[in-house]
Formats: sequence, structure tokens, C-alpha cells
Amino acid sequence: MKVRCWGARGSIPVSGPEYVRYGGDTTCLSIRSKNDALLVIDAGTGIRRLGCQLMEQGREDLTLLFTHTHWDHVLGLPFFKPLYNPKVRIDLYGSPGLQGNIVKLLTRVMAPPLFPMPFAQLPSSITGLEWQGGSLQLDSLRVTRIALSHPNLGVGYRIEEDGKSFVFLTDNELSQHHRGGRSFSEYVDFCRGADLLVHDAEYTPEEYPSRRGWGHSHFEDAARLAKVAGVKTLGLFHHNQERTDDAMDELVRRTREFLSGPGAGSGPVPACLALTQDSSFDL
Repeated sequence: MKVRCWGARGSIPVSGPEYVRYGGDTTCLSIRSKNDALLVIDAGTGIRRLGCQLMEQGREDLTLLFTHTHWDHVLGLPFFKPLYNPKVRIDLYGSPGLQGNIVKLLTRVMAPPLFPMPFAQLPSSITGLEWQGGSLQLDSLRVTRIALSHPNLGVGYRIEEDGKSFVFLTDNELSQHHRGGRSFSEYVDFCRGADLLVHDAEYTPEEYPSRRGWGHSHFEDAARLAKVAGVKTLGLFHHNQERTDDAMDELVRRTREFLSGPGAGSGPVPACLALTQDSSFDL
């Protein structure tokens, strides 16, 4: 399983010399199975670069999932080049953890006057499917889901292949229970033993009190979850739009320090990094 990040920024894309190392594109991940089946999660602005690569490679099939449909997770969809290729086939899965039918939700994103090309007129072949049962099998990838603690609902994913596991929980507020969200212990069970956990860590503990209820975690909560769940590597995600490269380095340093201390709980200390919009992992 190959996990590749195309955008790790939260809320809004940013640019400038202070954002070069971690990048300014918003959420998009691609996961390739050992047989090269392609799963894409979210369509933030990072999906534009992914689409350019897929067109160069002549790729004509993929599966697209969403964690939720807030702007920073759908903003790049109209600029995803495969949508405009009549040879491309896309399986688009909805989920009970999203607010309504996924095709209808995306139709609202790509509709005049917001965008000139209506979703219904895209030349690619897009099949809207409903997730049935507890898991989804995509080639050799087994995908399970859990509700996020986030305003307007959302879905997190665990993806497994040949005994390796990747968990993606962006936009998940561990210190505040939102409608439909789960308890800390349920997130621990969902993440248990993962090789890689990518989790929302938008805030510092000092910033968090004035932003409580906004749907995002501070790095200590994400670190505590990773350590208690016994994950091997923690990837910090959904970087705040004001967080420069140097500030991100400091956030990573503080997270590693917290993981090594008593406040994170007992057990092995996970490796820790912050994702960039070019991070990749072979699991």
C-alpha cells in the first residue's frame, strides 16, 4: 500500500515563501494497492496536482471517497482534469456519515454561478454508489469507517492491506463531542496498532480554548490518541493557514516532546512528523 499526500493544509489554501516546505494545498490523499488500484480521499486543492499526474500516466479508473464536504475538502474538484476525460471511470461512494447523497452534494459545488460546468454534464463516467455493510473492499484494500467529531458530520477511514494499516482522521475534535461523533476510547479502538495514523492537529493547547467547538484537535490530544492506541507513526495534519514552516517545525518538536513525557500515557513512543503536500509512505 502506497499512501501519498497531495495537500495537508486546513480551511483555506495558502501560498508564499513561508509555506514552501509543508505546502499550501488543502486535503487530498491517494492510496494505491499492491495491484495499483487507486483510491483517492477528498478533493481539496491538492487534487489538481494529482489529476495532472494521472493524465500524464494515462490513468482511467479510480475510486473517490470523502471525509466530508466542507469547502477545503471539495474546492479542488472542479480542477481535477480526469473529470473532463470521457475515457475516465470514477466510482464515487457516499456514506451515512455525510449529509445526504454525495452526488447531490457535489452537484451543488459544481453549479452555476459558482462554476460554469455543471457536475451532471461532466464527460467522464461517474458512478454514484452507496456504501453497504461495515467495510468496503477495493481490490486488496479493506476500508472501514468511523464517524468524525466535527460540525456537519464526517467520516474517518482505516485502510488495510496484507496486515498493514493506515488510519485517516482529519477534522476530528477529540476534546469536544459533536453530533454523530464517537468517544475517545472508540477512536482508540479504531486506531489500534495502525502503522500510520494521520490525525488533525491544527492547534496548540494554548490556541485551543478560544477555538473549542470548531471541529479540530490540538496536538496533545492527537499525540495521546496515537500513543494509547499503540500506533507506529503519527502524522500531524490539517495545518492551520497561519502556521508557517518554522512554526510547523516547532509544533512537531513540541509534539515529540509531549509523546516522550508522562502526559501522553504509557507505552512505546510513536514516530512523529507533520505531513507535507509531498509526503509519501510505503506500508
